[in-house]
Amino acid sequence: MIIKVLLTIIFLVVMVGVGLYSRKQASSVDGFVLGGRAVGPWLTAFAFGTSYFSAVVFVGYAGQFGWKYGLSSAWIGIGNAIIGSLLAWIILGRRTKLMTQHIESRTMPDFFGTRFNDQGLRVVASVIAFVFLIPYTAGVYSGISRLFEMGFEIPYEYCVIIMSILTAVYVIIGGYKATAMNDFIQGIIMLFGIVAVILAVLNAQGGLATAVEKLATIPSDADPSVNGGFASWFGPDPWGLLGVVILTSLGTMGLPQMVGKFYSITDESAIKRGTVISTIFAFIVAGGCYFLGGFGRLYEPVIGANGKIAFDSIVPAMLVTLPDVLIALVVLLVLSASMSTLASLVLTSSSTMTLDLIYRDKKSLPGEVEDGTIDDIVAEKIERRKVVVMRVLIMFFIVISLLIALNPPTFIAQLMGISWGALAGAFLAPFMLGLYWKKVTTASVWACFIWGVGLTVINMLAGNPINPINCGAIAMVGGFPVVWIVSLFTKRLPEQTVENIFECYK
Repeated sequence: MIIKVLLTIIFLVVMVGVGLYSRKQASSVDGFVLGGRAVGPWLTAFAFGTSYFSAVVFVGYAGQFGWKYGLSSAWIGIGNAIIGSLLAWIILGRRTKLMTQHIESRTMPDFFGTRFNDQGLRVVASVIAFVFLIPYTAGVYSGISRLFEMGFEIPYEYCVIIMSILTAVYVIIGGYKATAMNDFIQGIIMLFGIVAVILAVLNAQGGLATAVEKLATIPSDADPSVNGGFASWFGPDPWGLLGVVILTSLGTMGLPQMVGKFYSITDESAIKRGTVISTIFAFIVAGGCYFLGGFGRLYEPVIGANGKIAFDSIVPAMLVTLPDVLIALVVLLVLSASMSTLASLVLTSSSTMTLDLIYRDKKSLPGEVEDGTIDDIVAEKIERRKVVVMRVLIMFFIVISLLIALNPPTFIAQLMGISWGALAGAFLAPFMLGLYWKKVTTASVWACFIWGVGLTVINMLAGNPINPINCGAIAMVGGFPVVWIVSLFTKRLPEQTVENIFECYK
């Protein structure tokens, strides 16, 4: 216990120390939200990866999908690396950096409002982002707290409250630069931690070959007379597995807290290096998490109060027998993953509400002449006021998600499915197509917002007749035909306006 407490205290002191170190760069809006658009490839790549993988993956997803699909759940991690990281950087990295800098966009809602010349889009997108980032944040709190409960025997409620306070401290003090620097430190811990934990678990089962042999003897849930499905290449339910791969991999390209990383990177050469770093990180961390979860059936399942398997307790049950030093490393691993994701979520939500709802500056499109200028002293005061409002909203956002986390309505995986489904279902298609296709219309973006949020909410209110994971995947993929078809039949933006926007790629 002394080792676990000591390592955790050192970790938390370093996190807060980085926040204090970065506070000078967080005095302006660009500094607080984007790190001055001068964050290097290593920090950006690790910020992308650590925001991507949190306790939701390590505890919730690895436990639930490892139980359902066995070793084939490792495909989810491979999909996360290839689609969610490699393709995301290749498809979005350069174009997002150039266009958002050209149109002076600081947030994803701001991009929609300026790119499609409709401030209504900006307002609605900010509301969607704020509302649907909350369940994801609650899921992250829930995951990290279950590990803390296992490692320190501290009641769940206290863990959640402590985590929320500590995350708020270093984000409020240091803004995005502090978040990115801490993400790098946390990412290093995650890389070493996941490798050590996998080796320890396999060793406890007699080695990799023995563990796979044990898994192959477990009968299928659907047909108890059939063995070996959980040790096969594509598992007992390949189509269900595909839905999870799509949701967790494609979704990153439509999430504000993920896409925002490309806003802040220094230049195009940094994007190339960041692509490689981020992909390798995802292969190790995501691949390792799901590979580990695939052995969950070798352990006695934890039965919840409702008489069903508590999926969020599967991974903690696998780790509880490890030596204290390794449990301390696991706690730091999940703490690192979760705090980085929480920091990204709260910073995204607060900046979106501040810049896109409370202080909506009238912006000119590229090529247009501004109506007037603001005195430098007045402009500086407004910038400082915006930063103060963002810091207040960070606390507000944390409190709301904390209240949900103290009484979570469903499993972690379902919370994330609802959040990612609505956000990426609404934002992915219009954002990606808006970077590449000049003929995307304003009406098509509205249609996609309605499609993504509407499908997710209706499914949730109807009692989830479609599994939230599969519903989220349908929302994301379905957004592309929605935007394409509506764009063919609705009024386009003025040709010169679009040409001025796309001039940044020449």
